Formats: sequence, structure tokens, C-alpha cells
Amino acid sequence: MCFFETLADRIERVDSVVSVGLDPDPSRIPGFLADADLPRWAFNRRIIDATHEHAACYKPNAAFYEDADGWRALRETVAYAAGKGVPVLLDAKRADIGNTTRQYAEALKMVDAITVNPYLGRDSLQPFLDREEKGVFVLCRTSNPGGSDLQDLELASGEPLYERVAALADVWNANRNVGLVVGATTPDELAAVREVAPELPFLVPGVGAQGGDAEAAVEHGLATHPEADADVGLVNSSRGIIFAGEESSRPDDEATYFGAAGDAAKRLKRRLNRYR
Repeated sequence: MCFFETLADRIERVDSVVSVGLDPDPSRIPGFLADADLPRWAFNRRIIDATHEHAACYKPNAAFYEDADGWRALRETVAYAAGKGVPVLLDAKRADIGNTTRQYAEALKMVDAITVNPYLGRDSLQPFLDREEKGVFVLCRTSNPGGSDLQDLELASGEPLYERVAALADVWNANRNVGLVVGATTPDELAAVREVAPELPFLVPGVGAQGGDAEAAVEHGLATHPEADADVGLVNSSRGIIFAGEESSRPDDEATYFGAAGDAAKRLKRRLNRYR
């Protein structure tokens, strides 16, 4: 099965398009895990236990794991998520040239999908695209304020650069394994990208702590994937779920802390499902 078929099955099983971002900032891991072996893994395991019934996917960001203990924590996390039947999308934004990009693509041996950066062109992405069973999400229109510095630039054709990226990704989708990253903080642009790439599933960040538009994320983020024969797409929240326990009544109590994460994931699932 290709990634999007697997994802479609998972979405149907848990009735959810929620992607939970596993970004265990060491400075925010609760004190009661300070003495754990691999605190980031201990944190992620408890988050997965609390949220897996509501998660279509987990999205660890590579930035939080790029040290020796971090990679160990990531491998444990991926294996544990797999044991719960939840696919894992590595948010790595990788791409390079030649041997370097082929080496970056080796990360797909560990996970089900990955995010990539298109700005070095197709050859920089080919080793990812060639792995037919894996998902490849191409950065298109990001949710950060500075994204407009480059992504909104108008080309000679009159189209903004992010729309050209979407059109190229549609061409690169020969193996039916390509999606797009399009932020929820710009709903008009979500709609514009959907017109350019009607069949590509979106990974939509920005709905949680960044306050993006949940209705637009669902309306434009889901697409009927030909291989899956079902609506497929993901709406991500990271901090709004995994650190929800910081605002709980008893943030120093483990059960209360991680119970808040589970409640946050459930609320987001219900909120998004209103628009499906």
C-alpha cells in the first residue's frame, strides 16, 4: 500500500484528520520526567498513549531530535507509534543535490512520509519521489509571517511563486505519493492552491497555537486521492496538544498533564469533523 492508502485507512478508522506534532522542546518537558532515560522519548510515549485514539498521524519535527539521544528517542517514538497503528510523517524539510539528497532520503526507511523543500528543483527531490510507497509533502505556502518574502513573489507569468510550486508538485506526482504543505493562516491561499492542485492531499499546519482557520483547513486541505479512493489530508497541531497540560489544573501530576493532551486532541478532532 502507498502512504496515502494507509493514511486513508487510518482516517476512516479513527474518524480523524488530526496530525499531532511531536516537538518535545527539552525546556518544556515536565519536571516529573527529568530523571527518565531519554526524557523526550518518555514524553512522546505518554503523549502517544493519551492521543492515539484521535490521531490520524504523528509528525515529529527533526529539529527536536538532531543529537545522539534525540535520534534514539525518535526511533523509539516511531516504533511505538507504529505499534499503535499510527503512521509517522517526519517534518524534516530535506533536499539537496547528488549523493547528499540520496542520503537524506534514507530517512524514509524509518518513517512513512517526509516533508521536503522544493527550491533546489526536481532532481533534489527525485530520491524521495522514487520511493513509491512513501509520502512526500512539498513545502508550498507556509504559515510563518516571513513566508511571503519569497513565496508571494510574482513570476513573469503573473502567478505567485507558491502557485508555481503547487503546479510543479502536481507534475512530480507520477507515483501518486506527493502532497503539499499549505498553512492554515492564509485561507484564501489555501483555496488558490487547491485550484492549482485539485488531487494533492495537503498537510495544513497552523491550526493550533498559530490560530489558523480550521474550516478552511478542512474544506481545502482534503482531496480525493485516486489510489486511496477517499478524502485524504492532515491538519496539524503541535504545541496546542502536546503542551496542553501546562494549562491544566495540576500540571505537576502526570495523569492530569497527559490527560489534557488527550482532551486537546479529541477537541480538535471534533472541531475539524464539523466541517468534513
